[in-house]
Amino acid sequence: MSARAPDQALTGKTSVDARAFCGFQDRFFRDRPMDPVRIAVVGAGVVGLSTAMCVSKLVPGCSITVISDKFTPDTTSDVAAGMLIPHVYADTPIPKQKQWFRETFDHLFAIASSAEAEDAGVHLVSGWQIFRSVPTEEVPFWADVVLGFRKMTEAELKKFPQHVFGHAFTTLKCESPTYLPWLEKRLKGSGVLILTRRIGDLWELHPSFDIVVNCSGLGSRQLAGDSKIFPVRGQVLRVQAPWVKHFIREGSGLTYIYPGISNVILGGTRQKGDWNLSPDAEISRDIFSRCCALEPSLHGACDIREKVGLRPFRPGLRLQTELLAQDGRRLPVVHHYGHGSGGISVHWGTALEAASLVGECVRALRTPSSKSKL
Repeated sequence: MSARAPDQALTGKTSVDARAFCGFQDRFFRDRPMDPVRIAVVGAGVVGLSTAMCVSKLVPGCSITVISDKFTPDTTSDVAAGMLIPHVYADTPIPKQKQWFRETFDHLFAIASSAEAEDAGVHLVSGWQIFRSVPTEEVPFWADVVLGFRKMTEAELKKFPQHVFGHAFTTLKCESPTYLPWLEKRLKGSGVLILTRRIGDLWELHPSFDIVVNCSGLGSRQLAGDSKIFPVRGQVLRVQAPWVKHFIREGSGLTYIYPGISNVILGGTRQKGDWNLSPDAEISRDIFSRCCALEPSLHGACDIREKVGLRPFRPGLRLQTELLAQDGRRLPVVHHYGHGSGGISVHWGTALEAASLVGECVRALRTPSSKSKL
């Protein structure tokens, strides 16, 4: 996805054209020709940390600082179920979504196949996606990315008497409470700085940083003036049921059972516009009842813990470059947020694309004569 034209209405700030930015480049290059380009990544969920990692790998000559007021275990990503089954982004071409998912799957599969698998919390898990009626698309676009995708047999469907159709496949589960600390450790080992700080305005980062990467999720309502992003509340249960080895996902994924390394996640809810982070006991009972209907042995589960997260939804995932201008100042910003419920499934693929946009900004700053794409 190439950088699109800045949306002036989105930020309330003035954006400048390529000619004006070239003048900014000239001053930058003349004043700071040998210094590393200073990049701030705002946000420390799976999107922010993976973006910082991709930038550190793919964009040379930079110093990177991850800035957030919340880090694991207090991010929305820590609540995510972490199963790699893509959410569909209506405004994004399917080939692009498939690319993001394949890049993420391949990246995590390599980790799951390495000695790092346990420390990273990434592992393979097999199971079923079941339907009460035959879906319009019997074979989803991601079928050839996961492993062993096939139609469920009649014998398998007998386990689910209320369902008439299903898929069987093996995918990856990314345990966020383990994966995020692992990412942080790798970032620190790569020389990336980690800073706990609440940002009220992206301009606070100027002139200490040359480029800002906005991975603030719901924080973009304030930081980017983006009224299009809103929360979709998700409540889950984490239970002890070590005999459950296969995932079960019903229909579009409102009800699911996802076994992990140390617990089983039962879900879920999709409550649009709900900012409440406190668990609702009635919702927990409903989740447990729905999951027990699919897997009756869960009645024997113990150590039930409630978790709530707010998914950052917007009509379309925002992955673009914008050049902010204010009082004669210039601040290149790469926006990377709005993944909704699909963040874990595509995080590495979209982070690679965000890093590519950062690379374009760095090259523009380092090469005065080049024409900016911003």
